[in-house]
Amino acid sequence: MIAEDLINHMIPPLKGTDDAHKAIVWMEEFRCNYLPVVEEGKLLGFISEEIILETNDIDREVKNFNLLGEKSFVQKGTHFYDILKVAAENKVQMVAVLDEENNYFGVITVQDTMASFAQTAAVQMPGSVLVLSMNHIDYSLATISRLIEENNAKILSSLVKEDPLDNSRLRLVLKINQTDLSRTVATLERFGYRVIGRYQELQQEPANKERIDMLLRYLDI
Repeated sequence: MIAEDLINHMIPPLKGTDDAHKAIVWMEEFRCNYLPVVEEGKLLGFISEEIILETNDIDREVKNFNLLGEKSFVQKGTHFYDILKVAAENKVQMVAVLDEENNYFGVITVQDTMASFAQTAAVQMPGSVLVLSMNHIDYSLATISRLIEENNAKILSSLVKEDPLDNSRLRLVLKINQTDLSRTVATLERFGYRVIGRYQELQQEPANKERIDMLLRYLDI
């Protein structure tokens, strides 16, 4: 999925000359806490309900507030993983989409992005999740994939991030199309990979599926 496919066409941008009262009304109407502010086709940033309430000036033009996330934007072809990264870096729940001339094209909400991800085959297909910890130099998805495939399994999705407890190490999150991880884990550990988490999906335990889906949906191991 790319940014152009995730645009929420129900959320309109505010003009810089719109006042805070209009912003509050639109936020209530469109059920969102942020709105993009656009001036002459260019993104100025995002205004939030909290910013307006803190100033207690309902008549002020929105361009005169301390707007958030002026760098919270992506191009139309940006992959949804990078969309989430931009939102997290700018600490906002929306990301603007710009066209080839860097003009405002639309807006994406983090909620819509996560909902779209939850519908992907990687999430919907049955399987289990493994979390590995390793040194940067030891990371090779090709090697890990080969070891997993030796156990007649396939990697459905993968996510790499720095280990929050040790920035010299990586954490690799894998969704695998197996419900029994015993042989796969044994193989990985035999080749020196440290397994720090395993979330198995069993048909008789539907709650496990919810935990796996939540794990992948929020990408927060």
